[in-house]
Amino acid sequence: MASKESIQKRAARIRRQIKKVAGDRPRLSVYRSSKHIYVQVIDDANGHTLAAASSLDKDLKGTLKTGADSEAAAAVGKLVAERATKAGVKEVVFDRGPYIYHGRVKALADAAREGGLSF
Repeated sequence: MASKESIQKRAARIRRQIKKVAGDRPRLSVYRSSKHIYVQVIDDANGHTLAAASSLDKDLKGTLKTGADSEAAAAVGKLVAERATKAGVKEVVFDRGPYIYHGRVKALADAAREGGLSF
C-alpha cells in the first residue's frame, strides 16, 4: 500500500505537468473515495470552481445503486459535462490526481467526453 506522502507526491507531480500544458483551459479534477466520486472544473488562473458534480447530488443519488461503481462515475461525468457547457466551458485538461486512469476514473472521463467536453 502506498503511503500518504507518496500519494501526495504523485498528485503534485501530475498536477504540475498538467498546469504546464493547460494553457488557459480549466482543469477537470477528480476525487475518488471508497463510497463516492467527486469532480470539479476549476479555473486555476482565477481560483474559481466553474462546475462541480458528485455521486451525492440530489439529481443522481436516488437513481444510483451505489456511488462507488463505474455506472455512478459515468453519470457524474455526464452531469459535470452538462454543467460545464452551461458555464461556457468546452475544453478542459483532465486531472486524474493520484488515481490510475482505469475503472471509475476512466468511466467518468469517457462520459464527460460524450457529454461534450474535450480534453
